[in-house]
Amino acid sequence: MSATGAPRSDVQLGPGDDAAILQAPAGYRLATSSDTLIAGRHFPENTVPEAVGHKALAVNLSDLAAMGAKPAWVSLALTLPEASEVWLRGFASGFGALAAEYGVALIGGDTTRGPLSVTLTVTGFLPESQALLRSGAQIGESVYVSGRLGAAAQELGQVLQGGSLSPDQRRHLDYPQPRVELGQQLLPVASSAMDLSDGLLSDAAHLAAASELAVDIDLSRLPLAESLASLPREEAWALASAGDDYELLFTAPNVESPRLEALSQTLGLPLTRVGRTREGDGVHCFERDGVPFEGRLQGYDHFLR
Repeated sequence: MSATGAPRSDVQLGPGDDAAILQAPAGYRLATSSDTLIAGRHFPENTVPEAVGHKALAVNLSDLAAMGAKPAWVSLALTLPEASEVWLRGFASGFGALAAEYGVALIGGDTTRGPLSVTLTVTGFLPESQALLRSGAQIGESVYVSGRLGAAAQELGQVLQGGSLSPDQRRHLDYPQPRVELGQQLLPVASSAMDLSDGLLSDAAHLAAASELAVDIDLSRLPLAESLASLPREEAWALASAGDDYELLFTAPNVESPRLEALSQTLGLPLTRVGRTREGDGVHCFERDGVPFEGRLQGYDHFLR
């Protein structure tokens, strides 16, 4: 694993010693985030090692994307039930391909024996005067999401219930794409952002609480994945709120709408206005024509699954 990832001149000492020595660039701050993925909870136990490596890094890069940070370094703590060179080669292949794509260097880590889990700490760079925070939203702004929602939750549900997926569905589930470029492009445009790992409504609630305001969500405007089109609307909305999408939820002043439309075209990525911010607290869901939604939609709870 020591040769996995991208070579970087700012890594003065990488894996092999007691600690890494790194050189941060002038004029930038460091953004860092950690996540743990556990087999059977965050990914199916039969997931191929290449996909485990990819997803472990993608989930962490998604956190940096939500801050608008440029990824740079990652450390890895890997717990394995047994030493398997074949498994490690596959993991390193998936991990290394994504690390190389985003110029991320592996700077160190640890391996232990136990149930399969992966813990990563990623670090990226932010300009000194800029960052996307959950607490930055202002009253009277538009709420957006990137991409399309719900397919990952649908696919994971099928696997956990013993069903099968098409090759395209399995690849979508196992190889999420972090919105790193979008996050950096949103720095001068958006007022707040976070990634949709726990689900639209759960994450919108976090943003509303941090920004001390209310978020109204128009469920009829949600950009649903094509595979949800034939489902009853409440089932589709529930899947769109169930998490594991790793898209970005963000707010922006209404005057930025043309700029966001242009950015969507440039990136080839839907950026959909799904709501607004206002005085108050919490998340409030509405159906078409502003009718309050009385049902229950639930996101991911780390301690219930």
